[in-house]
Amino acid sequence: MFELIPSRIPGCYEIQPRVLDDIRGRFVKVFHANVFLELGLEASFAEDYYSVSRKGVIRGMHFQAPPADHVKVAYCVQGGVFDVVLDLRVGSPTYGQAASFNVTAEKANLVYIPRGLAHGFCPVSEVATLVYKVSTVYSPEYDSGVLWNSIGIDWPVASAVLSERDRAFKPFSEFKSPFVYDRP
Repeated sequence: MFELIPSRIPGCYEIQPRVLDDIRGRFVKVFHANVFLELGLEASFAEDYYSVSRKGVIRGMHFQAPPADHVKVAYCVQGGVFDVVLDLRVGSPTYGQAASFNVTAEKANLVYIPRGLAHGFCPVSEVATLVYKVSTVYSPEYDSGVLWNSIGIDWPVASAVLSERDRAFKPFSEFKSPFVYDRP
């Protein structure tokens, strides 16, 4: 039902679900609690969101700090994004390193993001709709981020459109992580 593809960051995966295309259109199952549990993944999600972004926008690098930290699953239902995660877990073999994924509605792939990783993305299509499942409820007092251009990623935009909030995040070099690595 799902192909789990490890990324360079421990516990972070690209998930490729089975895609059923026929004359009617397409059918994709993006979540199945029992199968997620069998794969060793979080299967209890508290909220779902989606964002619609135009080409040139960068959203990120976002996370929620403990005790409101969460697992996130992200996937596109329209267009495509250059999706990025950053390992913020002190003691992780990939602490401070980022990984990127091409997440598209056409491919129907998902990114599984464990606790302790920041997340951001940039549309590569004219418009992209990204859906997120998160394992904890949004908590404004624990919501934070790392400056998008301080993590060594070659983003696919010449001039990024950013929110004031995302522009104000501290660079990674000044970041004090609240996360500790616990082997997945």
